[in-house]
Amino acid sequence: MIAGTKDTAHAVEAATVMRLLPTRPRLLALGEPTHGEDVLLEVRNDLFRQLVEQEGYRTIAIESDCVMGLVVDDYVTSGTGILDEVMERGFSHGWGAFAANRELVRWMRAYNDGRPGSERLRFAGFDGPLEITGAASPRQALTALHHYLIAWVDADLLPCTAETLDRLVGADDRWTNPAAMMDPSQSVGQTPDANQLRLLADDLVALLDAQTPHLIAASSSDDWDRARLYGRTATGLLRYHFWMADTSPGRMARLVGVRDSMMAANLLAIADRGPALVNAHNGHLQRNKSRMRMGDLPVEWWSAGAIVSAHLGEGYAFLATALGTIRHQGVDAPPPDTIEGLLYALPEERYLVDAHRLAAVLANVTPAPRESPWYGYSPLDPAHVASTDGIVFVKDARRS
Repeated sequence: MIAGTKDTAHAVEAATVMRLLPTRPRLLALGEPTHGEDVLLEVRNDLFRQLVEQEGYRTIAIESDCVMGLVVDDYVTSGTGILDEVMERGFSHGWGAFAANRELVRWMRAYNDGRPGSERLRFAGFDGPLEITGAASPRQALTALHHYLIAWVDADLLPCTAETLDRLVGADDRWTNPAAMMDPSQSVGQTPDANQLRLLADDLVALLDAQTPHLIAASSSDDWDRARLYGRTATGLLRYHFWMADTSPGRMARLVGVRDSMMAANLLAIADRGPALVNAHNGHLQRNKSRMRMGDLPVEWWSAGAIVSAHLGEGYAFLATALGTIRHQGVDAPPPDTIEGLLYALPEERYLVDAHRLAAVLANVTPAPRESPWYGYSPLDPAHVASTDGIVFVKDARRS
C-alpha cells in the first residue's frame, strides 16, 4: 500500500461527504460502476437518507425513464396509487424489481407523510424513455404537452390539432421496432411524418415558453414544470429517432450523445427546483468525456455529468463508486498496482475516499488501469480520479 493512502479514507456518511466539498451543491451525484448490485443500492439508500435529513436535499433522481418517474413522484408526494403497481409502472430498465429501490420509495412516502408540501421529498427519473434496444414512441410526451396547452392557451395559437399529431405518429410499434437499433433502414426517424412531427414539437415547446407567465398563473408551477418535461422528452425522442435512421459513421456517437444531453437537460431542470441527489452509472455522471468501442469503431461523447458540471460549476458534485470484487460475476480481487487494488488493501469494508488527496498521494505514481473480465463492470480510470470529488469504495459485492 502506498504511504498516505489510508489518510484519504473516511466513513461513508453525510458529514464526511460535505467536508469534501467547498459548498453544498445543488446536484450531488453518486455514481455506480455497474448496475443491479444490492450492496451499492443499499449504500446509496443509507447515504441519501442522511443527506435528506441532515443537509436538506429535497429530490432524489435516478437513471430511469423521466416520464414513468412521474408515477413514483405522485406516490411519494401524495400517496397516489399502490406500491406494487408504482414499482411496476414507475421505473424503466427493470429497476422496479430491486428490493432496495422498493425500500427507497417506501421510505420516501413514509418521510413525506404529514409534512407540508414545501418540505416533501420529490422523486424523479432523469433518463429519456430509452432502452438498449431502442426508443419509445413520441406519442405520450407529445399528447401530454398538447393536452396541457389546449387546456390553457387559445386554440388558435396551437400549431396543430390532437388529431394531426395522432395521424403523424401512427402505429407506436413502428417507432419501437428493435431492429432499427442495428439497421437504420428499419427506423422511421427520417420519414416525412417524423420530420413534420419534429417541427410541430418545436413549435409546441416554443409556445409553452412564450406563454410561461400566463401558464404558471392559470395552472400551477408544478403543472407547467411537467409540461416542460413532456416538451424536452418529445423533442429529445424525435431527435434520437432521427439519428437512429442515420447511416453515417457518426451515428452511434450521436445516439449516445443525444441520450446524455437529454439526461443533462432533465438534471438541470431538477436543479432549478432545488437541491437534489442523483444516482446513475459513473459513466453518465463523470466530468470527463465518455469513450467506448462499438466493434472496431471508437465512440466519444460528453456525459450528462460533464454537461451539467459545465453549467453549474461548484453547484455540481460527483462521487464515483468502485468495487473490489464481484465474485458472482467472475471479478476477483483487483491487482495491487491499480486504483482499486490500492483501495482494496485498506482494512475497512466500505469507505469514502477524498479523491483530491488521493490524487496528490499518487502524484508520482502511475497506477495501472484495471481490466475487468466481466463486461458489466467499469473499473476506475486512473486519469479520472482528480476530476471526481470523492470515491465510495466497497470491498466486496456479495450475493446471499
